[in-house]
Amino acid sequence: MTGKIVSAAQAVARITDGAVVTVSSSSGLGCPDAVLEALSKRFDVEGHPRNLTTLHPIAAGDMYGVKGVDHIAKEDLLSTIIAGSYPSGPSSLPMPNIWKMVVENRVAAYNVPSGIMFDMHRDVAARRPGVLTKVGLETFVDPVREGCAMNDVAADKPIVFRQNFAGDTWLHFPNIVPNVAIIRATTADEHGNLTYEHEGATLGSLDQAIATRNHRGLVIAQVKRVTATGSLRPHDVHVPGHLVDLIVVAPDQKQTTETDYDPAISGEIMRPWDSFSLADHGVEKIIARRAAMELQAGQTANLGFGISALVPRILLEEGHARSVTWAIEQGAVGGMPLTGFAFGCASNADAFVPSPNQFAYFQGGGFDVSFLSFLEVDTKGNVNVSKLGKKPYLTAGCGGFVDITAHARKIVFSGFFEAGAQLDIRPDGLKVASKGKFTKMVEAVEHVTFAGQRGLQTGQDVLYVTERCVMRLTEDGLVATEIMPGINPLADIVGASQGRVQLSEQAITMPTSLLSAEPMGLEL
Repeated sequence: MTGKIVSAAQAVARITDGAVVTVSSSSGLGCPDAVLEALSKRFDVEGHPRNLTTLHPIAAGDMYGVKGVDHIAKEDLLSTIIAGSYPSGPSSLPMPNIWKMVVENRVAAYNVPSGIMFDMHRDVAARRPGVLTKVGLETFVDPVREGCAMNDVAADKPIVFRQNFAGDTWLHFPNIVPNVAIIRATTADEHGNLTYEHEGATLGSLDQAIATRNHRGLVIAQVKRVTATGSLRPHDVHVPGHLVDLIVVAPDQKQTTETDYDPAISGEIMRPWDSFSLADHGVEKIIARRAAMELQAGQTANLGFGISALVPRILLEEGHARSVTWAIEQGAVGGMPLTGFAFGCASNADAFVPSPNQFAYFQGGGFDVSFLSFLEVDTKGNVNVSKLGKKPYLTAGCGGFVDITAHARKIVFSGFFEAGAQLDIRPDGLKVASKGKFTKMVEAVEHVTFAGQRGLQTGQDVLYVTERCVMRLTEDGLVATEIMPGINPLADIVGASQGRVQLSEQAITMPTSLLSAEPMGLEL
Protein backbone atom coordinates (compact mmCIF):
# COMPACT_ATOMS: atom_id res chain seq x y z
CA MET A 1 0.00 0.00 0.00
CA THR A 2 3.00 2.34 0.25
CA GLY A 3 2.53 2.88 -3.49
CA LYS A 4 -0.11 5.45 -2.63
CA ILE A 5 2.54 7.86 -1.34
CA VAL A 6 3.79 10.00 -4.23
CA SER A 7 5.22 13.43 -4.88
CA ALA A 8 2.91 16.31 -5.70
CA ALA A 9 4.24 16.27 -9.28
CA GLN A 10 3.43 12.56 -9.64
CA ALA A 11 -0.07 13.11 -8.28
CA VAL A 12 -1.03 15.94 -10.63
CA ALA A 13 0.42 14.01 -13.60
CA ARG A 14 -2.72 11.86 -13.33
CA ILE A 15 -5.07 14.81 -14.01
CA THR A 16 -6.28 14.83 -17.60
CA ASP A 17 -7.38 17.61 -19.95
CA GLY A 18 -10.98 18.71 -19.42
CA ALA A 19 -11.22 17.22 -15.92
CA VAL A 20 -13.65 18.51 -13.31
CA VAL A 21 -11.61 19.02 -10.13
CA THR A 22 -13.19 19.57 -6.72
CA VAL A 23 -10.98 21.21 -4.09
CA SER A 24 -11.55 21.17 -0.32
CA SER A 25 -10.46 24.37 1.41
CA SER A 26 -11.64 27.45 3.29
CA SER A 27 -9.19 30.22 2.42
CA GLY A 28 -6.00 29.09 4.20
CA LEU A 29 -7.82 26.56 6.40
CA GLY A 30 -7.37 23.07 4.98
CA CYS A 31 -5.97 24.34 1.67
CA PRO A 32 -4.04 21.67 -0.32
CA ASP A 33 -1.70 24.37 -1.55
CA ALA A 34 1.27 22.12 -2.42
CA VAL A 35 -0.83 20.06 -4.84
CA LEU A 36 -2.31 23.15 -6.50
CA GLU A 37 1.18 24.62 -6.88
CA ALA A 38 2.41 21.38 -8.49
CA LEU A 39 -0.53 21.49 -10.90
CA SER A 40 0.48 25.01 -11.92
CA LYS A 41 4.10 23.99 -12.45
CA ARG A 42 3.10 21.02 -14.58
CA PHE A 43 1.04 23.29 -16.83
CA ASP A 44 3.95 25.73 -17.19
CA VAL A 45 6.21 22.91 -18.41
CA GLU A 46 3.85 20.69 -20.39
CA GLY A 47 0.92 22.92 -21.32
CA HIS A 48 -1.33 20.31 -19.68
CA PRO A 49 -3.80 19.67 -18.24
CA ARG A 50 -5.97 22.12 -20.14
CA ASN A 51 -9.53 23.39 -19.84
CA LEU A 52 -10.14 22.34 -16.26
CA THR A 53 -13.39 23.02 -14.40
CA THR A 54 -12.83 23.52 -10.67
CA LEU A 55 -15.35 23.30 -7.85
CA HIS A 56 -14.69 25.18 -4.61
CA PRO A 57 -17.47 24.97 -1.99
CA ILE A 58 -15.48 27.54 0.02
CA ALA A 59 -12.54 29.64 -1.24
CA ALA A 60 -9.21 27.95 -1.93
CA GLY A 61 -6.42 30.19 -0.68
CA ASP A 62 -6.28 33.85 0.26
CA MET A 63 -4.37 37.06 -0.43
CA TYR A 64 -1.97 36.67 2.49
CA GLY A 65 0.47 33.91 1.57
CA VAL A 66 -1.64 30.86 0.69
CA LYS A 67 -2.16 31.20 -3.07
CA GLY A 68 -4.65 28.35 -3.47
CA VAL A 69 -6.70 28.81 -6.63
CA ASP A 70 -4.37 31.59 -7.81
CA HIS A 71 -1.77 28.91 -8.58
CA ILE A 72 -4.02 27.60 -11.38
CA ALA A 73 -5.59 30.89 -12.50
CA LYS A 74 -3.98 30.70 -15.93
CA GLU A 75 -5.21 31.01 -19.49
CA ASP A 76 -6.01 27.59 -21.05
CA LEU A 77 -5.40 25.77 -17.77
CA LEU A 78 -8.67 26.90 -16.18
CA SER A 79 -11.80 27.28 -18.29
CA THR A 80 -14.59 27.24 -15.67
CA ILE A 81 -14.69 27.93 -11.94
CA ILE A 82 -17.70 27.35 -9.69
CA ALA A 83 -17.11 28.57 -6.17
CA GLY A 84 -18.97 29.44 -3.01
CA SER A 85 -16.37 32.12 -2.34
CA TYR A 86 -13.18 33.56 -3.79
CA PRO A 87 -9.97 35.02 -2.31
CA SER A 88 -10.59 38.53 -0.99
CA GLY A 89 -8.70 41.30 0.72
CA PRO A 90 -8.12 45.05 0.91
CA SER A 91 -7.73 47.35 -2.08
CA SER A 92 -4.15 48.05 -0.98
CA LEU A 93 -3.14 44.58 -2.20
CA PRO A 94 -2.91 43.55 -5.87
CA MET A 95 -5.97 41.95 -7.43
CA PRO A 96 -5.66 38.13 -7.36
CA ASN A 97 -5.12 36.46 -10.73
CA ILE A 98 -8.42 34.59 -10.48
CA TRP A 99 -10.29 37.87 -10.16
CA LYS A 100 -8.47 39.28 -13.18
CA MET A 101 -9.63 36.29 -15.20
CA VAL A 102 -13.20 36.76 -13.97
CA VAL A 103 -13.50 40.48 -14.73
CA GLU A 104 -11.76 40.07 -18.10
CA ASN A 105 -14.10 37.24 -19.15
CA ARG A 106 -11.21 34.79 -19.53
CA VAL A 107 -12.90 32.11 -17.44
CA ALA A 108 -16.55 31.19 -16.98
CA ALA A 109 -17.06 32.07 -13.30
CA TYR A 110 -19.99 31.30 -11.03
CA ASN A 111 -20.73 32.11 -7.39
CA VAL A 112 -22.89 29.32 -5.95
CA PRO A 113 -23.83 29.31 -2.24
CA SER A 114 -21.49 27.06 -0.29
CA GLY A 115 -24.24 24.87 1.14
CA ILE A 116 -25.69 24.25 -2.30
CA MET A 117 -22.24 23.26 -3.54
CA PHE A 118 -21.99 20.66 -0.79
CA ASP A 119 -25.52 19.50 -1.69
CA MET A 120 -24.36 19.12 -5.30
CA HIS A 121 -21.59 16.75 -4.20
CA ARG A 122 -23.99 14.62 -2.16
CA ASP A 123 -26.52 14.38 -4.98
CA VAL A 124 -23.77 13.51 -7.47
CA ALA A 125 -22.49 10.83 -5.10
CA ALA A 126 -25.94 9.23 -4.73
CA ARG A 127 -26.71 9.64 -8.45
CA ARG A 128 -29.78 11.74 -7.76
CA PRO A 129 -30.93 14.17 -10.46
CA GLY A 130 -29.29 17.29 -9.06
CA VAL A 131 -30.11 19.72 -6.27
CA LEU A 132 -33.68 20.96 -5.85
CA THR A 133 -33.78 23.82 -3.35
CA LYS A 134 -35.47 27.04 -2.32
CA VAL A 135 -32.15 28.48 -1.15
CA GLY A 136 -31.39 31.51 -3.31
CA LEU A 137 -34.85 32.21 -4.67
CA GLU A 138 -35.17 35.89 -5.69
CA THR A 139 -31.48 36.54 -5.00
CA PHE A 140 -28.64 36.71 -7.54
CA VAL A 141 -28.64 32.89 -7.44
CA ASP A 142 -32.04 32.82 -9.14
CA PRO A 143 -32.10 32.70 -12.97
CA VAL A 144 -34.56 35.62 -12.90
CA ARG A 145 -31.50 37.62 -11.84
CA GLU A 146 -27.90 36.51 -12.56
CA GLY A 147 -28.32 32.77 -12.04
CA CYS A 148 -24.98 32.66 -10.15
CA ALA A 149 -23.06 33.96 -13.20
CA MET A 150 -20.21 36.34 -12.38
CA ASN A 151 -19.44 37.41 -15.95
CA ASP A 152 -20.81 37.31 -19.49
CA VAL A 153 -19.12 34.08 -20.53
CA ALA A 154 -20.75 32.32 -17.57
CA ALA A 155 -24.15 33.86 -18.30
CA ASP A 156 -24.04 32.17 -21.71
CA LYS A 157 -23.74 28.76 -20.00
CA PRO A 158 -26.39 28.59 -17.24
CA ILE A 159 -25.98 26.08 -14.41
CA VAL A 160 -29.25 26.72 -12.50
CA PHE A 161 -32.87 26.68 -13.64
CA ARG A 162 -36.28 27.47 -12.15
CA GLN A 163 -38.54 24.42 -11.89
CA ASN A 164 -42.14 23.89 -10.83
CA PHE A 165 -42.45 20.85 -8.58
CA ALA A 166 -45.42 19.74 -6.47
CA GLY A 167 -47.12 23.05 -7.12
CA ASP A 168 -44.22 25.19 -5.94
CA THR A 169 -41.21 27.01 -7.42
CA TRP A 170 -37.71 25.59 -6.83
CA LEU A 171 -34.19 26.13 -8.11
CA HIS A 172 -32.62 23.13 -9.86
CA PHE A 173 -28.85 22.66 -10.12
CA PRO A 174 -28.13 19.77 -12.52
CA ASN A 175 -25.30 17.43 -11.56
CA ILE A 176 -21.69 18.31 -12.24
CA VAL A 177 -19.61 15.17 -11.79
CA PRO A 178 -16.06 15.59 -10.41
CA ASN A 179 -13.29 13.49 -11.96
CA VAL A 180 -10.68 14.52 -9.39
CA ALA A 181 -10.85 15.50 -5.71
CA ILE A 182 -7.98 17.34 -4.00
CA ILE A 183 -8.45 17.26 -0.24
CA ARG A 184 -6.28 17.78 2.84
CA ALA A 185 -5.80 16.20 6.26
CA THR A 186 -3.15 16.04 8.98
CA THR A 187 -2.13 12.37 8.97
CA ALA A 188 -2.46 9.51 6.51
CA ASP A 189 -1.56 5.92 7.14
CA GLU A 190 -0.07 3.90 4.31
CA HIS A 191 -3.51 2.69 3.28
CA GLY A 192 -4.77 6.28 2.93
CA ASN A 193 -6.92 6.56 6.05
CA LEU A 194 -7.02 10.24 6.99
CA THR A 195 -7.20 11.95 10.37
CA TYR A 196 -7.60 15.66 11.07
CA GLU A 197 -6.08 16.18 14.52
CA HIS A 198 -4.25 19.43 13.60
CA GLU A 199 -7.06 20.85 11.46
CA GLY A 200 -9.53 23.54 12.47
CA ALA A 201 -12.29 21.80 10.51
CA THR A 202 -12.89 18.77 8.32
CA LEU A 203 -14.86 20.90 5.83
CA GLY A 204 -16.42 18.82 3.02
CA SER A 205 -13.53 16.50 2.27
CA LEU A 206 -15.43 13.26 2.89
CA ASP A 207 -18.35 14.24 0.66
CA GLN A 208 -16.02 15.42 -2.09
CA ALA A 209 -14.07 12.16 -1.94
CA ILE A 210 -17.25 10.05 -2.07
CA ALA A 211 -18.69 12.04 -4.98
CA THR A 212 -15.47 11.53 -6.92
CA ARG A 213 -14.94 7.88 -5.99
CA ASN A 214 -18.55 6.93 -6.85
CA HIS A 215 -17.85 8.04 -10.41
CA ARG A 216 -14.49 6.23 -10.62
CA GLY A 217 -12.51 9.42 -10.23
CA LEU A 218 -9.12 10.20 -8.68
CA VAL A 219 -8.80 11.31 -5.02
CA ILE A 220 -5.56 13.06 -4.01
CA ALA A 221 -4.96 13.77 -0.31
CA GLN A 222 -2.34 16.24 0.87
CA VAL A 223 -1.18 15.55 4.45
CA LYS A 224 1.38 16.73 6.97
CA ARG A 225 2.73 13.28 7.82
CA VAL A 226 2.38 9.53 7.23
CA THR A 227 2.10 6.74 9.77
CA ALA A 228 2.05 2.95 9.53
CA THR A 229 -1.09 1.12 8.47
CA GLY A 230 -3.12 0.09 11.52
CA SER A 231 -1.74 2.80 13.81
CA LEU A 232 -4.73 5.17 13.60
CA ARG A 233 -7.75 4.85 15.88
CA PRO A 234 -10.77 4.01 13.73
CA HIS A 235 -12.91 6.64 15.48
CA ASP A 236 -10.35 9.28 14.50
CA VAL A 237 -10.46 8.46 10.78
CA HIS A 238 -12.65 10.93 8.93
CA VAL A 239 -11.90 9.81 5.35
CA PRO A 240 -11.29 6.06 5.01
CA GLY A 241 -8.43 4.80 2.89
CA HIS A 242 -10.54 3.01 0.29
CA LEU A 243 -11.63 6.46 -0.92
CA VAL A 244 -8.06 7.76 -1.33
CA ASP A 245 -5.85 6.99 -4.35
CA LEU A 246 -2.76 9.11 -3.78
CA ILE A 247 -1.08 10.71 -0.76
CA VAL A 248 1.14 13.80 -1.04
CA VAL A 249 3.19 14.72 2.02
CA ALA A 250 3.62 18.47 2.67
CA PRO A 251 5.14 18.78 6.18
CA ASP A 252 5.09 22.58 6.17
CA GLN A 253 1.37 23.01 5.36
CA LYS A 254 -0.15 25.84 7.38
CA GLN A 255 -3.04 25.16 9.71
CA THR A 256 -4.76 28.30 8.41
CA THR A 257 -3.82 31.73 7.12
CA GLU A 258 -0.63 33.01 8.82
CA THR A 259 -0.91 30.23 11.44
CA ASP A 260 1.51 27.33 11.27
CA TYR A 261 -0.11 25.46 14.13
CA ASP A 262 -2.22 26.40 17.15
CA PRO A 263 -3.49 23.39 19.14
CA ALA A 264 -6.44 25.40 20.46
CA ILE A 265 -7.77 25.81 16.90
CA SER A 266 -7.86 22.03 16.44
CA GLY A 267 -9.37 21.38 19.87
CA GLU A 268 -6.30 19.70 21.34
CA ILE A 269 -6.09 22.16 24.24
CA MET A 270 -8.51 24.62 25.81
CA ARG A 271 -7.36 28.21 26.10
CA PRO A 272 -8.08 30.13 29.30
CA TRP A 273 -11.07 32.32 28.56
CA ASP A 274 -9.23 35.42 29.73
CA SER A 275 -6.57 34.84 27.04
CA PHE A 276 -8.89 36.03 24.27
CA SER A 277 -8.61 39.68 23.28
CA LEU A 278 -11.59 41.96 23.65
CA ALA A 279 -12.96 44.19 20.91
CA ASP A 280 -11.21 47.54 20.67
CA HIS A 281 -13.34 50.46 21.76
CA GLY A 282 -14.71 52.19 18.70
CA VAL A 283 -17.70 52.50 16.41
CA GLU A 284 -17.58 48.85 15.27
CA LYS A 285 -17.75 47.75 18.90
CA ILE A 286 -20.75 50.01 19.48
CA ILE A 287 -22.56 48.37 16.56
CA ALA A 288 -21.63 44.88 17.76
CA ARG A 289 -22.86 45.73 21.26
CA ARG A 290 -26.29 46.69 19.97
CA ALA A 291 -26.41 43.50 17.89
CA ALA A 292 -25.52 41.44 20.97
CA MET A 293 -28.59 42.83 22.75
CA GLU A 294 -30.69 40.59 20.48
CA LEU A 295 -29.34 37.45 22.18
CA GLN A 296 -30.81 35.37 24.99
CA ALA A 297 -28.98 32.88 27.17
CA GLY A 298 -29.18 29.32 25.86
CA GLN A 299 -29.58 30.29 22.22
CA THR A 300 -27.63 28.94 19.25
CA ALA A 301 -26.39 31.67 16.94
CA ASN A 302 -24.73 31.69 13.56
CA LEU A 303 -21.95 34.15 12.89
CA GLY A 304 -20.60 35.80 9.75
CA PHE A 305 -17.53 37.84 8.84
CA GLY A 306 -17.13 41.58 9.46
CA ILE A 307 -18.54 43.60 12.35
CA SER A 308 -20.74 40.65 13.33
CA ALA A 309 -17.64 38.60 14.17
CA LEU A 310 -17.12 40.92 17.18
CA VAL A 311 -20.35 39.86 18.91
CA PRO A 312 -18.75 36.89 20.76
CA ARG A 313 -16.08 39.28 22.10
CA ILE A 314 -18.86 41.49 23.45
CA LEU A 315 -20.29 38.54 25.36
CA LEU A 316 -16.80 37.69 26.62
CA GLU A 317 -16.33 41.19 28.04
CA GLU A 318 -19.76 41.12 29.63
CA GLY A 319 -19.20 37.78 31.36
CA HIS A 320 -21.44 35.69 29.08
CA ALA A 321 -18.82 33.87 26.97
CA ARG A 322 -20.49 30.48 27.37
CA SER A 323 -24.12 31.62 27.49
CA VAL A 324 -24.60 31.24 23.71
CA THR A 325 -23.56 28.40 21.38
CA TRP A 326 -21.94 29.67 18.19
CA ALA A 327 -22.13 27.72 14.92
CA ILE A 328 -19.95 28.71 11.95
CA GLU A 329 -20.08 27.34 8.43
CA GLN A 330 -16.64 25.73 8.45
CA GLY A 331 -17.98 23.39 11.14
CA ALA A 332 -16.97 24.58 14.60
CA VAL A 333 -19.74 24.52 17.22
CA GLY A 334 -19.38 26.38 20.50
CA GLY A 335 -16.23 27.92 21.92
CA MET A 336 -14.87 31.28 20.83
CA PRO A 337 -14.99 32.04 17.09
CA LEU A 338 -11.76 33.70 16.00
CA THR A 339 -11.36 36.94 14.10
CA GLY A 340 -8.97 38.34 11.51
CA PHE A 341 -6.91 35.83 9.54
CA ALA A 342 -8.21 32.97 11.69
CA PHE A 343 -11.90 33.66 10.94
CA GLY A 344 -13.63 30.38 10.17
CA CYS A 345 -11.88 28.71 13.11
CA ALA A 346 -12.83 28.60 16.77
CA SER A 347 -10.89 27.90 19.94
CA ASN A 348 -12.42 25.88 22.77
CA ALA A 349 -15.02 24.39 20.41
CA ASP A 350 -17.48 21.78 21.67
CA ALA A 351 -17.47 19.93 18.36
CA PHE A 352 -16.36 20.03 14.73
CA VAL A 353 -19.24 19.17 12.42
CA PRO A 354 -18.51 18.45 8.74
CA SER A 355 -19.48 21.51 6.71
CA PRO A 356 -22.16 19.72 4.64
CA ASN A 357 -23.97 18.74 7.84
CA GLN A 358 -23.57 22.24 9.25
CA PHE A 359 -25.14 23.68 6.11
CA ALA A 360 -28.08 21.26 6.31
CA TYR A 361 -28.67 22.69 9.79
CA PHE A 362 -28.36 26.24 8.47
CA GLN A 363 -30.53 25.75 5.39
CA GLY A 364 -33.32 24.36 7.53
CA GLY A 365 -33.19 27.32 9.93
CA GLY A 366 -32.36 25.27 13.02
CA PHE A 367 -30.51 28.08 14.84
CA ASP A 368 -32.13 30.92 16.76
CA VAL A 369 -30.47 33.98 15.22
CA SER A 370 -27.82 34.84 12.64
CA PHE A 371 -25.42 37.77 12.91
CA LEU A 372 -24.25 38.90 9.47
CA SER A 373 -22.76 42.04 7.96
CA PHE A 374 -23.75 44.13 4.94
CA LEU A 375 -22.06 46.17 2.23
CA GLU A 376 -25.21 48.00 1.20
CA VAL A 377 -28.97 47.89 1.82
CA ASP A 378 -31.73 49.18 -0.45
CA THR A 379 -35.25 50.50 0.00
CA LYS A 380 -36.73 47.00 -0.38
CA GLY A 381 -34.52 45.64 2.37
CA ASN A 382 -32.28 43.77 -0.06
CA VAL A 383 -28.72 43.25 1.17
CA ASN A 384 -25.55 43.00 -0.89
CA VAL A 385 -22.45 41.31 0.49
CA SER A 386 -21.34 39.50 -2.65
CA LYS A 387 -20.43 41.99 -5.37
CA LEU A 388 -18.67 45.32 -5.74
CA GLY A 389 -18.18 46.12 -9.40
CA LYS A 390 -15.42 48.69 -8.90
CA LYS A 391 -13.33 46.54 -6.55
CA PRO A 392 -14.60 42.98 -6.94
CA TYR A 393 -11.98 41.32 -4.76
CA LEU A 394 -12.98 43.36 -1.70
CA THR A 395 -15.70 40.75 -1.21
CA ALA A 396 -15.31 36.97 -1.32
CA GLY A 397 -18.74 36.42 -2.85
CA CYS A 398 -21.71 34.96 -1.02
CA GLY A 399 -20.08 32.03 0.79
CA GLY A 400 -22.71 30.55 3.11
CA PHE A 401 -24.68 33.81 3.43
CA VAL A 402 -27.51 32.74 1.11
CA ASP A 403 -27.85 29.30 2.71
CA ILE A 404 -27.96 30.85 6.18
CA THR A 405 -30.51 33.56 5.42
CA ALA A 406 -32.88 31.42 3.32
CA HIS A 407 -34.90 30.08 6.25
CA ALA A 408 -33.42 31.87 9.26
CA ARG A 409 -36.03 32.86 11.81
CA LYS A 410 -34.13 35.99 12.83
CA ILE A 411 -31.33 37.89 11.09
CA VAL A 412 -29.32 40.78 12.50
CA PHE A 413 -27.38 42.61 9.80
CA SER A 414 -24.63 45.00 10.93
CA GLY A 415 -22.73 47.71 9.10
CA PHE A 416 -21.95 51.40 8.75
CA PHE A 417 -24.68 53.79 7.66
CA GLU A 418 -22.20 55.77 5.54
CA ALA A 419 -18.75 54.97 4.17
CA GLY A 420 -15.92 57.12 5.48
CA ALA A 421 -17.81 59.39 7.86
CA GLN A 422 -15.88 60.90 10.76
CA LEU A 423 -17.57 59.96 14.02
CA ASP A 424 -16.84 61.24 17.53
CA ILE A 425 -17.66 58.94 20.45
CA ARG A 426 -18.68 60.82 23.59
CA PRO A 427 -20.06 59.40 26.82
CA ASP A 428 -23.45 60.96 26.14
CA GLY A 429 -23.69 60.46 22.38
CA LEU A 430 -22.21 59.73 18.98
CA LYS A 431 -21.61 62.78 16.78
CA VAL A 432 -21.18 62.87 13.00
CA ALA A 433 -18.18 65.18 12.73
CA SER A 434 -18.10 65.03 8.92
CA LYS A 435 -20.23 63.31 6.32
CA GLY A 436 -19.16 60.13 4.62
CA LYS A 437 -18.24 59.61 0.98
CA PHE A 438 -21.52 57.86 0.23
CA THR A 439 -24.45 56.24 1.99
CA LYS A 440 -24.77 52.47 2.35
CA MET A 441 -28.55 52.94 2.10
CA VAL A 442 -29.05 52.83 -1.67
CA GLU A 443 -31.99 52.86 -4.05
CA ALA A 444 -31.15 49.41 -5.44
CA VAL A 445 -28.27 47.17 -4.37
CA GLU A 446 -25.76 46.08 -6.99
CA HIS A 447 -26.24 42.40 -6.10
CA VAL A 448 -29.16 40.86 -4.22
CA THR A 449 -27.58 38.46 -1.72
CA PHE A 450 -30.58 38.66 0.62
CA ALA A 451 -34.05 39.31 -0.81
CA GLY A 452 -35.84 41.61 1.60
CA GLN A 453 -39.34 41.20 0.21
CA ARG A 454 -39.10 37.42 0.33
CA GLY A 455 -38.04 37.77 3.95
CA LEU A 456 -41.18 39.80 4.64
CA GLN A 457 -43.37 37.25 2.88
CA THR A 458 -41.93 34.33 4.83
CA GLY A 459 -42.19 36.12 8.18
CA GLN A 460 -38.50 36.54 8.96
CA ASP A 461 -37.53 38.91 11.77
CA VAL A 462 -34.91 41.19 10.15
CA LEU A 463 -32.94 44.00 11.78
CA TYR A 464 -30.32 46.30 10.30
CA VAL A 465 -27.99 47.67 13.00
CA THR A 466 -25.79 50.68 12.26
CA GLU A 467 -23.92 53.26 14.32
CA ARG A 468 -26.79 55.73 13.84
CA CYS A 469 -29.92 53.66 14.17
CA VAL A 470 -31.57 50.27 14.17
CA MET A 471 -33.86 49.73 11.20
CA ARG A 472 -36.59 47.23 10.55
CA LEU A 473 -38.00 46.20 7.20
CA THR A 474 -41.70 46.95 6.78
CA GLU A 475 -44.16 46.92 3.89
CA ASP A 476 -43.37 50.63 3.51
CA GLY A 477 -39.59 50.14 3.39
CA LEU A 478 -36.78 50.70 5.90
CA VAL A 479 -37.91 52.32 9.14
CA ALA A 480 -35.57 53.50 11.89
CA THR A 481 -37.02 52.30 15.19
CA GLU A 482 -34.07 53.12 17.47
CA ILE A 483 -31.81 56.18 17.36
CA MET A 484 -28.27 56.39 18.73
CA PRO A 485 -27.82 59.15 21.35
CA GLY A 486 -26.22 62.22 19.77
CA ILE A 487 -27.51 61.47 16.28
CA ASN A 488 -29.70 64.05 14.52
CA PRO A 489 -32.46 61.86 13.04
CA LEU A 490 -33.44 64.20 10.22
CA ALA A 491 -29.91 65.13 9.12
CA ASP A 492 -27.90 62.02 9.96
CA ILE A 493 -30.48 59.37 9.00
CA VAL A 494 -33.20 60.70 6.69
CA GLY A 495 -30.99 63.28 5.00
CA ALA A 496 -27.87 61.10 4.84
CA SER A 497 -29.88 58.29 3.23
CA GLN A 498 -31.44 60.70 0.73
CA GLY A 499 -34.84 59.92 2.21
CA ARG A 500 -34.54 56.16 1.79
CA VAL A 501 -34.86 55.53 5.53
CA GLN A 502 -37.98 56.70 7.34
CA LEU A 503 -38.34 57.49 11.04
CA SER A 504 -40.80 55.58 13.17
CA GLU A 505 -43.16 57.77 15.17
CA GLN A 506 -42.45 55.42 18.09
CA ALA A 507 -38.65 55.50 17.66
CA ILE A 508 -36.76 55.15 20.94
CA THR A 509 -33.28 56.22 21.96
CA MET A 510 -30.62 53.53 22.39
CA PRO A 511 -28.92 53.31 25.81
CA THR A 512 -25.81 55.42 26.35
CA SER A 513 -24.14 52.32 27.83
CA LEU A 514 -23.39 51.30 24.22
CA LEU A 515 -20.87 54.16 24.11
CA SER A 516 -19.06 53.37 27.34
CA ALA A 517 -15.36 52.51 27.39
CA GLU A 518 -16.21 50.09 30.22
CA PRO A 519 -18.42 46.99 30.00
CA MET A 520 -21.97 48.01 29.13
CA GLY A 521 -23.70 45.79 31.71
CA LEU A 522 -25.36 43.47 29.18
CA GLU A 523 -27.84 41.00 30.64
CA LEU A 524 -28.96 37.89 28.75
